[in-house]
Amino acid sequence: MADRSFHIAMYPWFALGHITPYVHMANKLAERGHKISFFLPAKTQHKVEAFNLHPHLITFIPIVVPHVEGLPLGAETTNDVPFPLHPLIMTAMDLTEPDIEAYLRQLKPHFAFYDFTCWLPALTRRLGIKSVVYCIISSATIGYLLSPARKTLEKGMTGSDLLEPPQGFPSSSIRLRAHEAQALAAVTTMDYGSGLSFVERQLMSLSDCDIIGFKTCREIEGPYGEYIGSQFGKPVIFAGPVVPNPPKIALEKQWEKLLSKFQPKTVIFCAFGSECVLKKDRFQELVLGLELTGLPFLVALKPPMGAETIESALPEGFQERLEGRGILYGGWVPQQLILRHRSVGYFVTHCGSGSLAEAMVSDCQLVLLPH
Repeated sequence: MADRSFHIAMYPWFALGHITPYVHMANKLAERGHKISFFLPAKTQHKVEAFNLHPHLITFIPIVVPHVEGLPLGAETTNDVPFPLHPLIMTAMDLTEPDIEAYLRQLKPHFAFYDFTCWLPALTRRLGIKSVVYCIISSATIGYLLSPARKTLEKGMTGSDLLEPPQGFPSSSIRLRAHEAQALAAVTTMDYGSGLSFVERQLMSLSDCDIIGFKTCREIEGPYGEYIGSQFGKPVIFAGPVVPNPPKIALEKQWEKLLSKFQPKTVIFCAFGSECVLKKDRFQELVLGLELTGLPFLVALKPPMGAETIESALPEGFQERLEGRGILYGGWVPQQLILRHRSVGYFVTHCGSGSLAEAMVSDCQLVLLPH
């Protein structure tokens, strides 16, 4: 097995915070001679193709995302829409099943990596392909929230249910506070596309797959991964943190020009990923705090709840006081390249696993604000 090369298909959830770590994993697998066919939204390809370090082995296959009523025209990923519309992105992704089946029949890969497309294992089983749920979030989180021991599908889930770990969960100090439990219960039981709740979708993915993989290592999360394996009756593979290799490309001219105005290691870069949306008052407190540092900063956040743009949510007089010291941007940014820029000295992060992995290979000081 160690000397054999495989063909692996990848189909991550249409969120840049999921697509990017899958690209990092594709690079690691390609280093070992494996071939990757990577399905992703057509217009999103240009955002990640520069991070393909092995284009002779990794092929991006653009998928046309069907339009779903309620989605803005052209929306492809969660970065294109506010959080309440994320389930419609999932519905659109579900509608790509015929296209994915056609590609898999043609490509005949050995394995298919996925996370949210819970229909994929049944499809791959018919085609003789092994399915791998590759989770980019921690096994401790999956085990705590989604263990079958909770019997969520039979009993439902409330915030009070999540205040304690499920039966058999490894001994630990992990406990949720009341507001955390309530928020997570609301998210996990909400409709998440095609009439399926988030928890139904995840339990199907984990129950029907052939293998469960985690972006972590046995030394850090071994007991939690083994707990999940025993709960679902599946083999578990630890992929390691999959720290990305330094990119071989230069930062785009617009960002290079903006950041090069500042002295080395002085810029605070603040980014909370493609999924995190702050309440307006927290957003304002955050940018006011950045202003009080007296340092230049780049804020790359989605507009807060109830705001159309990031600029419209700023405190009164904020932009006038900046005088070119602050840069605010509400869209996607090439985070891995920005973190390596000579002017960036600090990274304020929401602690997403992808962001932390990218931060490990930068020279920034980290300011951790878990979300």
